[in-house]
Amino acid sequence: MFPIHRPRRLRTHPQLRRMVRETVLTTNDLIYPLFAVPGESVAKEVKSMPGVYQLSVDKIVEEAKEVYDLGIPAIILFGIPADKDVDATGAWHDCGIVQKAATAVKEAVPDLIVMADTCLCEYTNHGHCGYLQTGDLTGRVLNDPTLELLKKTAVSQAKAGADIIAPSGMMDGFVQAIRAGLDEAGFEDIPIMSYAAKYASAYYGPFRDAADSTPQFGDRRTYQMDPGNAREAIKEIELDIAEGADMLMVKPALAYMDIIWRVKEATNLPVAAYNVSGEYAMVKAAALNGWIDEQRVVMETLTGFKRAGADLILTYHAKDAARWL
Repeated sequence: MFPIHRPRRLRTHPQLRRMVRETVLTTNDLIYPLFAVPGESVAKEVKSMPGVYQLSVDKIVEEAKEVYDLGIPAIILFGIPADKDVDATGAWHDCGIVQKAATAVKEAVPDLIVMADTCLCEYTNHGHCGYLQTGDLTGRVLNDPTLELLKKTAVSQAKAGADIIAPSGMMDGFVQAIRAGLDEAGFEDIPIMSYAAKYASAYYGPFRDAADSTPQFGDRRTYQMDPGNAREAIKEIELDIAEGADMLMVKPALAYMDIIWRVKEATNLPVAAYNVSGEYAMVKAAALNGWIDEQRVVMETLTGFKRAGADLILTYHAKDAARWL
């Protein structure tokens, strides 16, 4: 007896495999993160993230042009200010580094979508995502006063030319506060991509080198999600949807593909996955040692995110992936 059903029949030729492929990754799915720093002609490689750089605004513009030419539709900007303070002034000041970079990119590459990471940890002198109680050494952020800072930051980013606001601080009510601030300032058409399910993850380590945002004390577990929780992610996204989020994000991606799937099943909004710094660094380290085929591993991983339900993927591999595609 021989099998009647032979799935291998549809795997016999590369073109045939392409024709029946269920999940297709394209450059339209990619968003490239960039780190803006003060100065001119600055391109400082992040030691723990080979191929990723802290860039001055002029270099950010050069990078944005390359990204656009590769067919990648969007970047997300993070900023490292010259000075930090308790009020996170560099986050919301009109002359902040992200504001300068956003304006410069929109002038040089107007059709490239510019997302602005709307958070405060890079700008506070303690490295936490908002105001702390005086004398607090645990990192327990004061939620409601911080909402006012996030609102100011979002409005200043929109004024500078940001096309999408992406709040990442995991404060309760942050989407509603930002939506209200944007609408009051006349930016009712600016969408919000909420970091709706952001976990307190060890995978963020290299990012803290890139963004100079390591907490000076305590940790972020009182406001970022516990890695063991899945149902809570659905609660978080439902709250953000009710508050006016236009898109949702799951962060990190690799160890949370089940969360991406759950979020996608629970909403009709676009879902993004952030392929974070630790995930990138592990692949790069293994590739540099000759232990893996970097191109195949990267493309398989990104396809896996999309198969899990991600409509958009924020990844430091974006330029390489675009070339390989």
